[in-house]
Amino acid sequence: MKKIFIYKLFFTSLFFFTSCSSKDSLQSYFVNHQEDSAFISVDIPISFLNNEKIDFSEDQTKAINSINKLNVIAYSLADGNLDEFNSQLFSVKNILKSNIYNDLLRMGTSSGGKVKVLYIENNKTIDEIVVFGYSLEMGFAIVRVLGNDMNLSQIMNLGGIIDQLDTQHSNMDSFMKYLL
Repeated sequence: MKKIFIYKLFFTSLFFFTSCSSKDSLQSYFVNHQEDSAFISVDIPISFLNNEKIDFSEDQTKAINSINKLNVIAYSLADGNLDEFNSQLFSVKNILKSNIYNDLLRMGTSSGGKVKVLYIENNKTIDEIVVFGYSLEMGFAIVRVLGNDMNLSQIMNLGGIIDQLDTQHSNMDSFMKYLL
């Protein structure tokens, strides 16, 4: 009887510890830092971008319709401290090293900034694209593009319409000023 109890206790403990993984995810990073005063966190529905006034191609319309929202979190060095920035940057880089993220694009800027675009593929469909950029002078930002069955080539074609978005009336200017 005592042996059965020990076996049950062992397997229950094993189940508990394996199901509660301590490995961080990008989603948990967002949740853990959204209330932190050193960060700005915004959920942006795609309708926020005032895209009704733009004449989209068929592929661009499909791409826009496949996007549900953007989750943004940013750490600005204007109000933060360098040690905390480096610690947070290290954490984010470690999360993004996970094998669930596929690299799409990496680039650097002339001012020393870095940008990385990744995606998560699930059964040949893409439900999340991550844009991560940082500068040792300004801070970092992470944008999670969340949607359903997103097509990478269609999403990449949206780059040509960014200058047509009505950001003046969508509060994006004030958000960008915070980051800068």
